[in-house]
Amino acid sequence: MKQSLAQMSNAERLELLTQCGPATDMGRLLRRFWQPVAVANKLASGKARALKALGEEFTLYRGEGGKSYLVAGRCPHRRTLLHTGWVQGEDIRCIYHGWKFAGSGQCVEAPAEGDETAAKVRIASYPTHEYCGLIFAWMGEGAPPVFDLPRREEFERHGLIVMAREQIWPMNFLQQVENSLDAVHVSFVHLAGKVGPFGEAVTANIPKLEYLETEAGIRQIATRGAGNVRVSDWSFPNNNHIVTPGRRKESPWVHRGVWNVPVDDTHTLKFGVYAIASEGPEADAETIAHFEAYGDYNPAEHHDALFEGRGWPLDPSLQLTPAQDYVAVMGQGVVADRLHERLGKSDAGIVLLRRMIWRELEAIRAGTPTKQWRRAARDAELTRQG
Repeated sequence: MKQSLAQMSNAERLELLTQCGPATDMGRLLRRFWQPVAVANKLASGKARALKALGEEFTLYRGEGGKSYLVAGRCPHRRTLLHTGWVQGEDIRCIYHGWKFAGSGQCVEAPAEGDETAAKVRIASYPTHEYCGLIFAWMGEGAPPVFDLPRREEFERHGLIVMAREQIWPMNFLQQVENSLDAVHVSFVHLAGKVGPFGEAVTANIPKLEYLETEAGIRQIATRGAGNVRVSDWSFPNNNHIVTPGRRKESPWVHRGVWNVPVDDTHTLKFGVYAIASEGPEADAETIAHFEAYGDYNPAEHHDALFEGRGWPLDPSLQLTPAQDYVAVMGQGVVADRLHERLGKSDAGIVLLRRMIWRELEAIRAGTPTKQWRRAARDAELTRQG
């Protein structure tokens, strides 16, 4: 049995939280959940791409029939990258010596070696599931759970435009997860540089905070006034559900899902789902065009402009808010120095989050069951300024 967390120093316990590799406790915990790994419409049928997530290399490809597959990143023969080969039907063939693998990971051809050799070779493969424009993968051991925890009623209603995007930010994933459970930052960060619709709606008032552990994760309630209550429905271990203003003041507010998935210990795949209520053909066309024009903005690509020149982007809905978050969270460094931070009462959500993670890690280390996380019986009503 491994050493108990209670026997570790605070520095050792904090370091556990930031690791994602397959041999780490946090890595094993993250692999117990469906994780998004790519935007679905970025992967065409018959195409493959390299993918790195949770500290490992993978090959993501879409068969000619349209199904997505996730398998090991390298051919086991001479260890070249598998995505550089060819997708043939539902299989992928290595560019180097033509070894071909089914989506199950089974080698089905080894041209210079013969069928007997091929039958003995299998690479890792992982179940996938597509939802709301994202490709999710189960990278844990054994059979995956039913795909339910990531779902939201607000993403599945009739009459929605649902769009997805991904970015890579050069920092540890936990900083962004903790930022999701820090409601006070909204009163400052999203007023920085210039004030967009989000900052205008939430205002600079310091909120009264409530944090409750749920069957799915944490419910965060930030009350800034009788008509200004924001709720986020955060799901364990790295997904947040929030509402933010639309592209115009009169537009319906947008339900957003945010996932922060480690690439490795110093980079994060940041996925976003935007569920926007239809306003009619003309307005919907404008909304889609707006997303296509501004949705690819990644503040990490404008690092120097943001940090040295405060070069805030012009678009207030898809660009400004992530740029403000990026400056605040990236300002902590690639991996935040949690050992020397000074937490206060406003950090109750972060304290609760860490305690929950440590509790789950302790169970993993002891070989005992973790909490059986499940989708909330009913999604939270994410109220906003009235």
